[in-house]
Amino acid sequence: MKLLLSVVVALMFPLLSLLSLLSPFCTQAQERIDGSKLLSHPFRLSADLKADDSRKPLEFLAFTQVKAGDRVLDLATGGGYSAQLLALASQPGGHVWAQNEKPSPALTARLSEHPQAELEAIIKTFENPIPDNSPPLDLVSIVLSYHDLAFMSFDRALMNQRIFKALKSGGHYVVIDHAAKSGTGLQDIKTIHRIDEQTVLNEVLAAGFQLEAESGDWRNPLDPRAEMFSKMTQRDDRFALRFVKP
Repeated sequence: MKLLLSVVVALMFPLLSLLSLLSPFCTQAQERIDGSKLLSHPFRLSADLKADDSRKPLEFLAFTQVKAGDRVLDLATGGGYSAQLLALASQPGGHVWAQNEKPSPALTARLSEHPQAELEAIIKTFENPIPDNSPPLDLVSIVLSYHDLAFMSFDRALMNQRIFKALKSGGHYVVIDHAAKSGTGLQDIKTIHRIDEQTVLNEVLAAGFQLEAESGDWRNPLDPRAEMFSKMTQRDDRFALRFVKP
């Protein structure tokens, strides 16, 4: 009997080791399946599907590291393209606040067509965009709009400080935007709606964040970065930065 037990134990250890090695691949496969289901979710609009080619939704969700149960604030959400993705990806148990400074007819229409308790539209100033009485946040995102905020008359440093304070330790702040030429600072924010990546880095790091990761998924080295993205025949160059609160 002891000999049989020893044989069983001896066989179990290699099997457990093999399962532990395969586990990440199984998880990745499940994530791929879930991602496919998410993109075809009935809450997503036809306009969302048309935007997917340039917005790269699965890459976006992977870069944000959003997960079930997360509390998320999507800044300058507009019509809610990114907020909708984050709301779907953070289920079960998550909640997304979709912030605008004034009501968005497109977001109102989205939520009227598909009411969702986990996706909440809020009207807050950019200087103080944090939802009232919210728990510590896991993620704050701003997609293709930081440059717009840069030519508005409010204190961006204070905004970034408040975002830092609202996030839990280990929480993320993700900024994706249209890239201007290096060294141009803020000079292109209003004319061709681009911003120098280094300017964003400097402003966010000054609030206490650390740069955790960058993504090349939206980069286009062939973009001369000299005209507005909407007038281009090729895809524009975009930077993606993920900051973490220590």
